[in-house]
Amino acid sequence: MAPERIIFHIDVNSAFLSWEALERLKAGNGVDLRTVPSIVAGDPAKRRGVVLAKSIPAKKYGIVTGEPVVKALKKCPDLIIVPPSHGAYARYSREMTDLLQTISPDIEKYSIDECFIDATGLMLKYKNDYLSLAHLIKNRIRDELGFTVNIGISENKLLAKMASDFKKPDQVHTLFRGEIPEKMWPLPVSELFMVGRAASSRFNAMGIKTIGDLAKYDVSLLEQKFGKYGRMIWEYANGIDRSEVQTEESEAKDLSNETTVEFDITDRETARLYLLSLSETVGMRLRKAGLYAGVVTVHIKNSSFESYSRRKKLGNPTQDTGEIFETATELFDKVWRKDPIRLIGVATSDLVREPVQQLSMFDDQYDRRIERKKLNESIDRIREKYGNKYIVRASLLNFNRYLGKNDKDK
Repeated sequence: MAPERIIFHIDVNSAFLSWEALERLKAGNGVDLRTVPSIVAGDPAKRRGVVLAKSIPAKKYGIVTGEPVVKALKKCPDLIIVPPSHGAYARYSREMTDLLQTISPDIEKYSIDECFIDATGLMLKYKNDYLSLAHLIKNRIRDELGFTVNIGISENKLLAKMASDFKKPDQVHTLFRGEIPEKMWPLPVSELFMVGRAASSRFNAMGIKTIGDLAKYDVSLLEQKFGKYGRMIWEYANGIDRSEVQTEESEAKDLSNETTVEFDITDRETARLYLLSLSETVGMRLRKAGLYAGVVTVHIKNSSFESYSRRKKLGNPTQDTGEIFETATELFDKVWRKDPIRLIGVATSDLVREPVQQLSMFDDQYDRRIERKKLNESIDRIREKYGNKYIVRASLLNFNRYLGKNDKDK
């Protein structure tokens, strides 16, 4: 019997490393970073920070995402280290979204390098041949944009995401409910979505070594030990996920975006990279919907799966990416406990269609707000007409200039 839904999860293979390699090849650099031991990480001169992305040759040395650069260098002294090019990553991400929107409007941008597609409505057109459609999408991204993706296919988002993590790169995998015992249950419990190092250690101490062990464990005991997280992770181990693909056209009481990272974020600058990407997506969704946000909230979930957040009510509702990012950064600096971050999100609420401006038209801030509104609208119009690759917002390093700030304003 055919599943009621067909969900694709599209995940860029080693996104930051792949996009960095493309950017350098276009600039005339003869070395393809994807073919040599290389990583994307902080400042190469200082050799500090953590590994944000790694090449397949680097992986063969045992280098893992999220580990300190110093540790990676001990494993491979000849490792090539390059800094992140934030503006380029945003551009490649938008180019992929543009391409996908020529195939389906039912897209949820999950993070800068991941998205979901509800392909259920396309099955009539493609005669239920979801594998051919997935290969078509994968090959178009590779041939037209120059980088590879994995595509996971299932009847819900969780299983589709799990499937996309199978053998890489440039692959299509399925993981339907009937395939769970064979394909998912034998995997180490650490491979399950939302199981971090701390939770994995606790599960191992309980004798839970594989995802199958977790799926068969007494859920009431898991709830006693882990609370709501115990029930949720037991459901995940059994392939249960009821969440919908949240398209931009969905009727919204709030608009948000969040991402779960595969390594622990432990420094402010890496967190700001994600906040910028999330703010960009939320701002574009607000403008497309014609909505203004009166409240901005930052959500954080640490490696122990403890969640906390902080919100701020704005003096004037906004749909401006710069204001959202500025507020999100302010909130992050106030709320972050300096613990390892596994999930980070930016949410907007108290949405209105026609905000009441409290600024006087003779106020300098009023002029700045109007100019930034015009800038955002102009950028969106150009993107809608010609595609996102023609307009790229300032990178994280230059974002204060985009906001009209000087270094002394920090």
